[in-house]
Amino acid sequence: MKKLILLLLLITLPVAAQQYPSKPVRLVVPFPPGGPTDVVSRLVAPKLAELLGQQVVVENRGGSGGMIGTEQVAKAVPDGYTIIMGTIGGLAVAKSLNPRLGYDTLRDLAPITQSVSVTSILVVHPSVPAKNVRELLAIAKSSPGKLNYASSGNGTVTHLAGELLKLLGKVSIVHVPYKGGAPALAAMMSGEVDMSYENSLIITPHIRSGRVRALAVTGATRSKLLPDLPTIAETLPGYNASGWYGLLAPAATPKPIIARLHVEAAKALHSPDIVAKLSSQGAEPVGNTPEEFTAFIRSEISKWANLVKAAKMRAD
Repeated sequence: MKKLILLLLLITLPVAAQQYPSKPVRLVVPFPPGGPTDVVSRLVAPKLAELLGQQVVVENRGGSGGMIGTEQVAKAVPDGYTIIMGTIGGLAVAKSLNPRLGYDTLRDLAPITQSVSVTSILVVHPSVPAKNVRELLAIAKSSPGKLNYASSGNGTVTHLAGELLKLLGKVSIVHVPYKGGAPALAAMMSGEVDMSYENSLIITPHIRSGRVRALAVTGATRSKLLPDLPTIAETLPGYNASGWYGLLAPAATPKPIIARLHVEAAKALHSPDIVAKLSSQGAEPVGNTPEEFTAFIRSEISKWANLVKAAKMRAD
């Protein structure tokens, strides 16, 4: 009986792939609305829907730094109708941070394409006197534990950015995790916390309005959007905490469907209007192949496992 069922699946899957998609596709965002992952997803979804010929419905499933939504997609029916805009936290850091995690990225998910690469910006509330990274580190060294920083959750790129600064700068700064990028930003702008590492997609307008002060960018090179802003690496050599997002499906999703999603997602990401919108907010579209994205995720898992161990990061 099992052999018969398997045979029927092998026969019907190619047909299903040829007809795909025949109904709306659910795009899970593993964070609450309003954060950078949500912004990118809602920017790309309409264009992807246009190319697929079916609606792409964005669904927010926040919690645990992206791990809850990622696990739900990893365990979803592998038919191409449930995909995720995954992030560095849920895909590359989660296993190192939580050995009891209910999924394994490379075993349980099928990479489709890396969507964007984006640099975060180290910003402080105007009440913090530091005008640059050197002055910030001096304050932290003179008063250990006095400063604190907000993150969008344990294991997210904003958490990684903060712990890497502490490790390389040899300072004590208190980590305050929130349930997503939007509440973390609100806390920092209200003065509830002193500083944060904000995605350029959402923080740039607030920098220009003077509501927050930008000190540096977290990537290895300066941002095209804010070329006068130095990198943290210019003060702390070796520092690099760039973020990224990518599309994935459950692992057993048929390869023809993965291939279709890759082709259309890459087209969407590189359409002139999407490129212009992303670039104006400091994000770079990628659109690489499933194989390239898989190799990239594998390298990121190894890279951040070292930081998790060195910084003694925990899931709770």
